[in-house]
Amino acid sequence: MKKIIPFLWFDNNLQQAMDFYKSVFDDFSITYTNSYSKEGPGPEGCLMSGQFRMHGQDFMGLNGGPHFKFNEAVSFFISCDTQEEIDYYWEKLTADGGKKSRCGWLKDPFGLSWQICTPILGKLLADPDREKAARVMHAMMQMDKIVIANIEEAAQG
Repeated sequence: MKKIIPFLWFDNNLQQAMDFYKSVFDDFSITYTNSYSKEGPGPEGCLMSGQFRMHGQDFMGLNGGPHFKFNEAVSFFISCDTQEEIDYYWEKLTADGGKKSRCGWLKDPFGLSWQICTPILGKLLADPDREKAARVMHAMMQMDKIVIANIEEAAQG
């Protein structure tokens, strides 16, 4: 087991979340689940917790109820090499009630924040030519979904 694993508190919809992530990530797998028993606090067979993996990252999930909500203070960053990858994750993660936002950020249907980005953006923002970096930053600030061609065009001036 890895030493640090994100632990996600779901509003009694962990099974739906795992089903959703399985439809998005081709390498999704469930490590284990734990259901309520006759002695447990919930109905028989109701999923209580689980561990799953996406792109080599382990996650733990809990059906904790409505007490806590996800917010943008924590997000998951998906590094995409191509526009096709960006488009895929952007559309898949905002399907079924997700919310598109600005500068590559979005929320999935469960309220979890994601950043769909490309390493090209970070490289250009750190360019020693500060005018180039400023043009790239300005272009990014105009975007919802990141468009690699627009970022590269801004870098060229």
